Amino acid sequence: MNEDRKIEELFKTLQGSFDTEEPGEGHEERFLQKLSNSKGVVRLAPKKNNWWRPLSIAASIMLLFAVGASLYTSRPSIEEQVAKISPEVSQTQFYFANLIEGQINDLVNESTPETKKLVDDTLLQLNKLEINYKKLEQDLINGGNSKLILSAMITNFQTRIDLLQEVMDKIENIKTFKNYDDENITI
Repeated sequence: MNEDRKIEELFKTLQGSFDTEEPGEGHEERFLQKLSNSKGVVRLAPKKNNWWRPLSIAASIMLLFAVGASLYTSRPSIEEQVAKISPEVSQTQFYFANLIEGQINDLVNESTPETKKLVDDTLLQLNKLEINYKKLEQDLINGGNSKLILSAMITNFQTRIDLLQEVMDKIENIKTFKNYDDENITI
């Protein structure tokens, strides 16, 4: 507390003697003139903006993104990896995939209000079989029992083809039954 009194006494004695006014006009120029007239004073050039540092950082970031993207895109796709393991699978897959795609298009074209639910259910089952096939591909890549997995992949394709054929037969039966009922109705 003794120090607090000393500080308070100091302010009391200095009260009114503080210079709180702004310097007059031209003060800065006069001050700079006096500085330049004194010996050993070196005038500094204004600081230049260094744009190279932010630009180099931005270029480094872009380079990292480019390298990362090239590494990411250079990985072979699942189909390419499967073809590398077993070229026969990729040929078989191409054949079956085209066959199934054609049958799916036929199925969708044959869809009527009477068969809509049957077609929708079939497409849902085909989607599940496709997901199962993707898992089999991943298992093959991960080094599972290749003979067993290849057999399961072919069975998956055959199941899809059989399902599509069965649904097309049911749609033909529905159309035949509808035409038969329409012919028997008399006015």
